Formats: sequence, C-alpha cells, structure tokens
Amino acid sequence: MIIRIVKMSFKTDKVDDFLKLFNNSKELIRNMKGCSRLELLNDINSKNIFFTYSYWDSEADLNNYRASKVFENVWSETKILFSEKPKAWSVEQKTIL
Repeated sequence: MIIRIVKMSFKTDKVDDFLKLFNNSKELIRNMKGCSRLELLNDINSKNIFFTYSYWDSEADLNNYRASKVFENVWSETKILFSEKPKAWSVEQKTIL
C-alpha cells in the first residue's frame, strides 16, 4: 500500500474555495481504481494549511490517478489557490498500532 501525503498552503481568502472544490471532487478521487481511502486534514494552528492523505493499492494506481483527467481537472483548479508551492511524499506504511 502507498500513502500519498500532500501539504498545501492556501491564500487565506481562498480556503473556502478549496474546501468547496475538495468536497465536489472527493468522491471522484476516492472512486479511482486502487484508492482505498482519502483524508483531508487541517493544521490546528494555521487554518490555511491542509494535508491530503490518499491510500493506494500500488504505486501504479497512484500514477494512473496522477495521469487521469480527474487529477488534471482538480489540480488545475487547486493550484491557482496556493500561497506556497505544495509538498508531496509517497510513503509505505510499516506499522499499525
């Protein structure tokens, strides 16, 4: 399993736009082949900083999503809302407690 973590910082006045976009597209992302879970987290001290955690059966599934029209459409609308360049990591889960 691959977990994709993306940290995104938004312009303060664009947070509501991002939340609307996320809510409108979360089911499309979640229903992509190989996606078993999608989470949105908000920094408790910086209300304009968000993280997405998406869980993928394989790196190939993640890459297929990243090459999809769904990703292209969502990302093109999301990136114009950023206040900083996003950061992303692909990680493997080693331990569940």
